[in-house]
Amino acid sequence: MTTKTALSSVPLHDLIANRWSPRAIAADKAISKTDLLALLEAARWSPSCFNDQPWRFVVFDKNTDLASWETALSVLVEKNQLWAKNAPVLILSVAMANFNHNGATNRWSGYDTGAATMSLSLQATALGLVVHQMGGFDGSKARELFALPEDCTPMAMLAVGYQGEVDDLADDFKAAETAERSRKPLAEQFFAGKWGVGV
Repeated sequence: MTTKTALSSVPLHDLIANRWSPRAIAADKAISKTDLLALLEAARWSPSCFNDQPWRFVVFDKNTDLASWETALSVLVEKNQLWAKNAPVLILSVAMANFNHNGATNRWSGYDTGAATMSLSLQATALGLVVHQMGGFDGSKARELFALPEDCTPMAMLAVGYQGEVDDLADDFKAAETAERSRKPLAEQFFAGKWGVGV
């Protein structure tokens, strides 16, 4: 198993420092119903504008509903299918377009759905699971195949499972899997008082 702890400028909580997005996922390890529900509960308790909770998650569990899981896999771009085929669970995150309380456009729905997905990802790290979020999927196909309503946006497909071995990946993915994690310096993206003044 590859460990890729964040090289942060100050110490971080282990859940944050150790969360990353591997593609090597063990094909032979199912996720228990209890752990899967814990991931969804973590997302459920995320913050949202007006407590509207605009996120929806469609879960595809290979071990309980192979047909729907295979359909979910087919929605991914071909390159993502090459490694995501090992994930025991795929999850589609969806953002609802309008507020529940007044029907007005909720311009924060994508933001809130992202926050819920991060909560899910951190809970996964706490349980020894990994999550790899993908934008490489066909949203229109997902809308049709999964009967999504018109007033929503498919945001990401998540591959969830236990970390696998790098050597099980196709050669195209091995370099990225073993490369050191990196981020831009704080001062380039986080500002003090006004734009462009680094913290």
